[in-house]
Amino acid sequence: MKKFIAIIAVVIGLAVPNEVMAGGMLKMESPYTVKVTLDRLVGVMEPKGIKIFARIDHTEGAKSIGEDMPPTELMLFGNPKLGTPLMKLNREVGFDLPMRALAWQDDEGKVWLAVTNPAELNQTYALAGADGLIDKMNEAIKAFADEALKQ
Repeated sequence: MKKFIAIIAVVIGLAVPNEVMAGGMLKMESPYTVKVTLDRLVGVMEPKGIKIFARIDHTEGAKSIGEDMPPTELMLFGNPKLGTPLMKLNREVGFDLPMRALAWQDDEGKVWLAVTNPAELNQTYALAGADGLIDKMNEAIKAFADEALKQ
């Protein structure tokens, strides 16, 4: 019986994706450093026409005031072909565009990548008629992140 329970636990563990939806973001563990995680994400996105608007090193910001903080970096990215139609439906969505990717190292030394969840934009800003576009964005974001985190 114990062996059966152990096998079930392993199967269930394999069936659970390495993705967590929380607070408007899709969060995944990365096998890479913070910098390499975002570098790899850039390497996947740029050839697909995604513009990288900025990278902000929060750890350097902390150092500038004499504080220590584990590696934490934010990236702003987007594609006007996708963002503009959303903003035409509701300009307030521009508050959350361009989209974001945050990579950080937690207190246990694990590195995480979180990216904007486009479905959350739809819920927050009531983007009537944007379901197809949101679905396309959601698929692209997941594919980019999966490719960047592949070993």
